[in-house]
Amino acid sequence: MIFKGLGVALVTPFINNEVNYEMLKDLIEMQIAANVDSIIILGTTGENVTLSLDEKHKVIDFSIDCINGRVPVIIGTGGPNTLEVIEISNYAKTKGANGLLIVTPYYNKPTQAGLYQHYLEITKNVDLPIILYNVPSRTGVNLNSETVIELAKIENIVGIKEASGDLLQIIKIINDTDKNFYVYSGNDDQTLDILKLGGMGVISVTANLVPRMFKTIIDLYFSNELEKAEKEFSLLRNLNQILFIEPNPVPIKAALNLIGIDVGGVRLPLVELSNKNKNVLKLCLDELGLEMKTWEF
Repeated sequence: MIFKGLGVALVTPFINNEVNYEMLKDLIEMQIAANVDSIIILGTTGENVTLSLDEKHKVIDFSIDCINGRVPVIIGTGGPNTLEVIEISNYAKTKGANGLLIVTPYYNKPTQAGLYQHYLEITKNVDLPIILYNVPSRTGVNLNSETVIELAKIENIVGIKEASGDLLQIIKIINDTDKNFYVYSGNDDQTLDILKLGGMGVISVTANLVPRMFKTIIDLYFSNELEKAEKEFSLLRNLNQILFIEPNPVPIKAALNLIGIDVGGVRLPLVELSNKNKNVLKLCLDELGLEMKTWEF
């Protein structure tokens, strides 16, 4: 186990299209002040696919140094090239990462046998806890329950971030894997559903914006105060939907910018949130009363 509870998939802030390290430090401190249970660097939300290898190394170095052991830090190292995944995963290990989040290979659409061999080869060459990441809507391939159950037998594969949206698949994974294999919700709006099935947490986009609120919801759930958790969670229903109105991390970056946290734009081929959707987002933020003071730390 790397963590139980709330993990935040942190955005990578930019200024003039370059990584803004001063703001990255502020974002990390904000999340730690909110008592999140882990921080995920260079996930989908962190725009890892648009960063150069040198930039990834620098972001890993900076983030791990900044966090300095205060919470577990998990590095997103997935990609379509198995050898490159192994290389950057080992780099993250040498810098002190606590674990890895490794998305299924995208674009080349491997079979289930290929997916199994991909992860097996990584575990043979990287000595760190690994969280699988299944998000077929973005990768074009689903890591099915049978493959996950087999992969879960490998010692350093410790969990999965499940964003398939298929609750039947998720139930089978939870029921047929060891209790030490943790399932995390990869869809913010399914967080409580997956926890009720036996999930152990969430790797959240929404928590970039409302970490304290999301942390409270998770803590209430694990304190067996389900009614209170559901009441709090219902307040985020619209936000959880709107933050995916365009491809992540376009809406979450727009939301942070709207409340005065200047994380900059996104890199091509992503573009700024449309004016129409920005107005929808702004209305949602106003209804929740979100503003810069939300982030005092």
